[in-house]
Amino acid sequence: MNGYTDKDPRPSKAGYDAAEREALILEHTPLIRYVAGRIAMRLPSHVPLEDLYSAGVLGLIDAVDKFDPRQNVKFKTYAEFRIRGAILDELRAMDWVPRSVRKKSSRLEDTYHKVQSQLGRAASDEEVAQALGVSLEEFFHLLDEVKGVNLLSLDDQNSPLANLDSEQVLEALGREDNEDPLTQLGLAELRRAVASAIEGLPEKEKLVVSLYYYDELTMREIGEVLGYTESRISQMHTKAILRLRARLRDVAAA
Repeated sequence: MNGYTDKDPRPSKAGYDAAEREALILEHTPLIRYVAGRIAMRLPSHVPLEDLYSAGVLGLIDAVDKFDPRQNVKFKTYAEFRIRGAILDELRAMDWVPRSVRKKSSRLEDTYHKVQSQLGRAASDEEVAQALGVSLEEFFHLLDEVKGVNLLSLDDQNSPLANLDSEQVLEALGREDNEDPLTQLGLAELRRAVASAIEGLPEKEKLVVSLYYYDELTMREIGEVLGYTESRISQMHTKAILRLRARLRDVAAA
């Protein structure tokens, strides 16, 4: 990382000089591997990790240059957001997901949406497999195939949050009052929909979501806690994301 500050004289919003800028970049370099590692766990092995790290470096530098302390957001929070966004942008540019896999993911999401709408509740594995016209073994194989497709992001064009840019989100996160950021952005209904969708998940999938996103455990660690294999936890996570996307589709269309 050494040398970036001398080659790029752009002033930061925070007013860092060259030495302060470089020190901040070096201090938060481990965050790149942390974010990239968590994303990589949900990607197939052929996606090169070094490309993710390189994108993350650019995201961190961007965070240093654009960080504005007046927004009352911790730099680490802002940097993690920028790093993740840069890595996801790189993945989209790589177009690493074969079209056939995207179609399978869309088919799964469509099926979850249809079955859950008909039943008015979370569908079981057997019910989804039957609706797909496949065996349970084939159903679980499908889940393994599409596990990396459903990387949720505010920038995901299929997400109900796609209309927000990072500055809006970070501005809301920096408000000094205790009102929920989504409420501040006029998205109270979406917040309720997301909470309802998560609450409607089967208990084990809800727990996986909680341990992964809130407690920040890895899939392997969650498996150790719950007594399942890492592969089985990955399948639960994929099902949870498919269910959530299916439920939120109606909100996005409203």
